[in-house]
Amino acid sequence: MKRIQQLLRMAPPLALAASMAWCAPAGAAAAPIKVGVIFPLSGGAGPQGQHVTQAIQAMAAVINEDGGVLGRPIEIVSRDDESTPAVGVSRATELISAGVAVIIEGWNSPVTLAMQPVIARAGVLDITAISKADPILSGEGNPLAIRLNSSNAQDGAVIADYIAKTAGAKRVAFLTENDAYGNGAQESIEKALKALGHPYEKVAEEKFPFTQADFRVAMTNVRAAKPDVTVAINANEGLGMPAIIRQARQSRLPGQLISAVGTVAPSVINVAGDASDGLIGADIYFPDVEPFASNKANQRFVAKTQEMFKYTPDKFMALGATSLQVWAQAVNELKTLDREPVAKRIRGGSFKGTLMGDITFEPNGQLQSHYYLFTVKDRKIVVQP
Repeated sequence: MKRIQQLLRMAPPLALAASMAWCAPAGAAAAPIKVGVIFPLSGGAGPQGQHVTQAIQAMAAVINEDGGVLGRPIEIVSRDDESTPAVGVSRATELISAGVAVIIEGWNSPVTLAMQPVIARAGVLDITAISKADPILSGEGNPLAIRLNSSNAQDGAVIADYIAKTAGAKRVAFLTENDAYGNGAQESIEKALKALGHPYEKVAEEKFPFTQADFRVAMTNVRAAKPDVTVAINANEGLGMPAIIRQARQSRLPGQLISAVGTVAPSVINVAGDASDGLIGADIYFPDVEPFASNKANQRFVAKTQEMFKYTPDKFMALGATSLQVWAQAVNELKTLDREPVAKRIRGGSFKGTLMGDITFEPNGQLQSHYYLFTVKDRKIVVQP
């Protein structure tokens, strides 16, 4: 009898506990979905890589506020590739072992090209946010490649069009980063100039490694060639590109200085200072210029980035954030994390309501881009009509 009474006294709390467990929200204890992020967080490109990583974290916060992915929160797991292919491969292997569902990567094309086959063999979805070399989409390293940033081929056509039709330049010089990105960018510009039938002479060509910051000898050689325009192709936005801009002004480089597409962010102008005034470039995103300024998704992303990191996002940050946003939309639509169906949904697919507007990918995984020419005036980017 005493035993029965003890059981009866225990019944209410046991029942209450069972009731609480039954009523708990289904996603309350759901394990987060890990998203791997690999960018340079140190060295010359470190500041830019940190900003891109922060932008992805800001977008993760926005997505989590809206219920996450498959009802689970996103957890960002970031690594520093140190702008070195071997290090990038090592960091990719670490993230694969950590069980990430997707890896968003890519500031330097050589690093991306080294990581692609490693990530693909592991069966993990790989999205390239920034790296621009055309072989990234060849299918050799990753048959399901996806890239957000514009390609060298697309960029080359824009710069060539400016040289031929706006500047009317006949004497062209190149200051080119000597790697897959830089050489590919120069090749695409020259190919596009020839396709336009524009008669030009390559009067100077100076190649340099990614880490170089002293261009005085190169500037002397270019200056002696008396170019109408000099095209600067340098992805080292923390060190190399600002140095080229400053040293071009100091050496009184003749003609007009043109930056390769996507190599001049506000951070570059801040370092280069007044020497950046008059620089010509082109890009695909500006946070406060139409059609982005009135885009609700972009407004929310910009506000969240400013709230979390006290920084207004640039193009590179937008590309990193859009990479995560598109992946999350595809996963939530398909209700699966599996690499192949998600990749096939993105490649050749369209997405509405992203921070970059309604966007479409080519069947090879390349995001279609719209370009805006700009000049720098009083240390600010001024988009041309």
